[in-house]
Amino acid sequence: MIITTASGKSYDSQTDLSPEERHILQKLFLWESMASTVEEFRERTDEALQRGWNNSGPVRAGSALNDILRDLETRVARRLNG
Repeated sequence: MIITTASGKSYDSQTDLSPEERHILQKLFLWESMASTVEEFRERTDEALQRGWNNSGPVRAGSALNDILRDLETRVARRLNG
């Protein structure tokens, strides 16, 4: 899947993210639409990174995932602010 941030940067989830990062991102795509606050989205992000893939342990987010996460957080804020 190609993910394009608001800044125009594109990432290919198959090559730019590890399998663990892809798994976490799938969870966070759901939370993007469900979070009732930006803080809740941040908490879910932190929790997902700590638990890892199927509770395998912490995942260190690479630069691509960090950029995508910042974009998702911005989208959550935009959705909540109308």
